[in-house]
Amino acid sequence: AMEEKALEIRRRALGSDHEQFTICLRNLGVAYLQQGMHAKALARLEEGLGITRRIHPERHSIEGRFLASIGSVYREQGELDEALGLQKKALRIYRKTVGPESLEVAGALRQMSGIFKSQGKYEKAIEKYEESLAIYRGVHGNEHDQVAATLYALALCKEKAGDGGEASECVREAHRIYA
Repeated sequence: AMEEKALEIRRRALGSDHEQFTICLRNLGVAYLQQGMHAKALARLEEGLGITRRIHPERHSIEGRFLASIGSVYREQGELDEALGLQKKALRIYRKTVGPESLEVAGALRQMSGIFKSQGKYEKAIEKYEESLAIYRGVHGNEHDQVAATLYALALCKEKAGDGGEASECVREAHRIYA
């Protein structure tokens, strides 16, 4: 209730078609998602996506963020195909708007990996984790938390795929980074 009141204050202060207002909608949608309030999350995220598309008809990375967030809601609801489609759309937008070696692309690839893993498509998941890892290494170097977290996720996926040796090596590398 308080969040909705704060949102209305922002709407009155900025107007509905203001980029800062869409950021508020996304933040509120993500907060609802984290609380398991999927219907409220979708309502706010879809509202923000609509506004973003009106104020940025040429495509914008913010649209990708909304699509990825909506995909996360669907993933939480077990609608993996829908979630994957939205992550793929976000990935295309990120590649076009912020570049193929951006953190946004790496994040979208990692989200797709998790969906493939949930679907039992381990080879596809591993491929996307490795793409994501290469971008994180390129942006952050080899000693960053995002690199370690991706290595750990990759290890879990390789283990599920039956490649325990490779999984162990990924875990060892992640532990070296965290140490």
